[in-house]
Amino acid sequence: MLRWVASRGARGLGFGGGAHPAVGLCHPGRSSSSRSSDAPRNQPPSSEFVARTVGVCSMMRLPVQASPEGLDAAFVGVPLDIGTSNRPGARFGPRRIREESVMLRTVNPSTGALPFQSLMVADLGDVNVNLYNLQDSCRLIREAYQKIVAAGCIPLTLGGDHTITYPILQAMAKKHGPVGLLHVDAHMDTADTALGEKLYHGSPFRRCVDEGLLDCKRVVQIGIRGSAMTLDPYRYSRSQGFRVVPAEDCWMKSLVPLMGEVRQQMGGKPIYISFDIDSLDPAYAPGTGTPEIAGLTPSQALEIIRGCQGLNVVGCDLVEVSPPYDPFGNTALVAANLLFEMLCALPKVTVV
Repeated sequence: MLRWVASRGARGLGFGGGAHPAVGLCHPGRSSSSRSSDAPRNQPPSSEFVARTVGVCSMMRLPVQASPEGLDAAFVGVPLDIGTSNRPGARFGPRRIREESVMLRTVNPSTGALPFQSLMVADLGDVNVNLYNLQDSCRLIREAYQKIVAAGCIPLTLGGDHTITYPILQAMAKKHGPVGLLHVDAHMDTADTALGEKLYHGSPFRRCVDEGLLDCKRVVQIGIRGSAMTLDPYRYSRSQGFRVVPAEDCWMKSLVPLMGEVRQQMGGKPIYISFDIDSLDPAYAPGTGTPEIAGLTPSQALEIIRGCQGLNVVGCDLVEVSPPYDPFGNTALVAANLLFEMLCALPKVTVV
């Protein structure tokens, strides 16, 4: 179903060059077919014992496994960018995000979240997409995610362009029915067609509405900005019942009050988080395909994701990281941190 990270060239390499895994890290060969409250959980290795440059390149240096069975949550890469309309390169996003994730540690002192003491987490590698056929790639993504969610595993996705959210939400809706959506982005992504095509990274949420995948009264779009082809670019979203929060309404302020309103709107029903890195100002995240000036700050991004704590989050994605446009890796570093924050906001994560 999924292709393992570094399946070629690094196969057989263990943490520490053949030494035993770090304390608390499950051996890759260990079976995790069933969850047990007293079973040891996967832990990212501490740099106190394992150098950050050592090991297979997985998200947070977690074990890589081929099956979602036995996992509560998993990081999944979708290296697809053939739905982009401007600068390509998001196919390299999952790999670079994993590289930058070596700086991440096991607990979140700011929120008190203890994800790795609460959940069994691993890296499921990448969906084996078809880079020559967007429709077929969407099929492959949908089928992979149906297996993930059927196993009771919450996926945290490393994109990839925003097209990938459409087949992921198809899989989500098959299990949960229409879901709420927290969409953080510079763009609406509700266009109907481009160059005669109905499927690309500017149309995923239009397609989701068409298929009844979203609970439209529980959809919030935050950070929207930039020039447009009409003076009312929000018309379609608002006509569907979406709440649209333009970037101008976020300038120079904390978003904690906004997220209090979002939590009330979402209630206890399933919600999906889709975070486009171009929602951030390009000063912080230049490595993306369609940058827009005057965006959100990283601290506002943290407020948004941390504001989801307590919601029934059934899946998340972080999309549109294009490493070729940020050779220093800052965009991928921000993305890795935001994915960690999403993990910390999942249900059943202990908060102290």
